[in-house]
Amino acid sequence: HVQLVHDAWPDKQLLFTEGCQEGGPHHGSWALGERYARSIINDFNRWTVGWIDWNLLLDEHGGPNHVGNFCSAPLLADGHGGYTHESSYWYLGHFARFVRPGARRVLCAATREALEATAFVNADGSCVVVAMNRGEDALPFSLTIDGTAWAAELPARSIATFLAPPR
Repeated sequence: HVQLVHDAWPDKQLLFTEGCQEGGPHHGSWALGERYARSIINDFNRWTVGWIDWNLLLDEHGGPNHVGNFCSAPLLADGHGGYTHESSYWYLGHFARFVRPGARRVLCAATREALEATAFVNADGSCVVVAMNRGEDALPFSLTIDGTAWAAELPARSIATFLAPPR
């Protein structure tokens, strides 16, 4: 529906907010991180200018929450002064660490069913491609930036960031 909103109001900037996974913590579930990445990739490819998580840090139960609707978060306080990382933390890092403020999204097309990807050019001219393999098998593919191609392969159910230096 994000594309439909953009098409109806192309002059408006779209910002995704309140990304969240309900049901409390999802320890050891990589599906949680994959869900985040799929949402981020699809939203960016359909004109969203940013993506904000609802809760970056919750307690070990997925709270506090005054109505008992416990959630997961990228970081969970462990109740002993430390914290644990949920898989969403690692998946968010593929975007937050490499796509810099002021980056602009550029055309990116994945030609394989299980491959999802989005691309940006940072203000310094570097190109960032985040690619995710949703399939159950390793996925070889060709990554082409400005006419230069590289062979790449993503293991089953994985995500990777490719960074091309400024030209």
